[in-house]
Amino acid sequence: MNIEISIRTVIVTLAILAGFWVIGQILDILFLLFIAFLLMTALHPLVLVLERLRVPRFLGILLIYAVMFGLFGVSLVGAVPTLITQSGTLISELPGFITRVLPYWNIDAGAISQQIQPIGEGLVKVTLGIFSNILAVVTVLVFTFYFLLERRHANDILTSVFGEIVAKQMLTILRSIERRLGAWVRGQLLLMAAVGVLSYIGLLILHVEFALPLAILAGLLEIVPMVGPVLSAIPAILVALATSPLLALSVVALYIVVQQLENNLLVPFIMKKSVGLAPLVTITLLMVGVRLSGLAGAVLSVPIALVVQEIATSVLVKRASQKHIGIS
Repeated sequence: MNIEISIRTVIVTLAILAGFWVIGQILDILFLLFIAFLLMTALHPLVLVLERLRVPRFLGILLIYAVMFGLFGVSLVGAVPTLITQSGTLISELPGFITRVLPYWNIDAGAISQQIQPIGEGLVKVTLGIFSNILAVVTVLVFTFYFLLERRHANDILTSVFGEIVAKQMLTILRSIERRLGAWVRGQLLLMAAVGVLSYIGLLILHVEFALPLAILAGLLEIVPMVGPVLSAIPAILVALATSPLLALSVVALYIVVQQLENNLLVPFIMKKSVGLAPLVTITLLMVGVRLSGLAGAVLSVPIALVVQEIATSVLVKRASQKHIGIS
């Protein structure tokens, strides 16, 4: 049997391989662009509100940035000294908490230390990476600024590159993606803030030590689907259990109440239909994201899936409509 391979097939194959190679080389840039696009989808409604108040788009974006940096700076000044003090004390005393907890269960302290050490090192590396990689943060903010500024010219830009018909189809898909991702980002930020505040109030009422860092951890891990809330409860329970089993049970009840409020009240009200992914799909995405890119993959797995879902839905709807027209 003779197998003939045309020159066109070879060229197409080489082009595909070259495309994958290029994507691999610029993956970090694509990652920053995606983060900037996420921020743009969240901030664009605010820009529109300011435009309705007759504030020029350029000045409106600068005003939003100024408010964001102002709130961030005030939060740093007010919370960081306490956070640093309590976090440092918590990290230094955590082995002691575990030692005091051990009598309640038959647990190998050495095994726990071996398991916790790489997790702690990973968290330290992530934290240092976030605060040290200033260039990446600035790049994302610049990309976001230009996305917001040039968004109204998206139709002209796409038309000049792809032509009017393709540009119209792409713009429809992009608008759909933007609406869904914007709802997801704004919803996640509100959920993180709500969970953090509720956890902080509850821990203060229960007189649990290190309430501020534990509450911030609960808010931050809220962005990791399914697993984040469980992981955030573990250090709080350990700290409480070092005081008394009754306090530990109270903390467990607190985190359960917060999660029930989130699942039954906050999520339906805030997120509405912005995600719409089945729990099994979400867990699978989370596992794949962690395997491919660690913590960043876990956080971005859902928004990337939303983008893919919107594109696939748009393509399938288009094909279905074309078949319907052909049959008619």
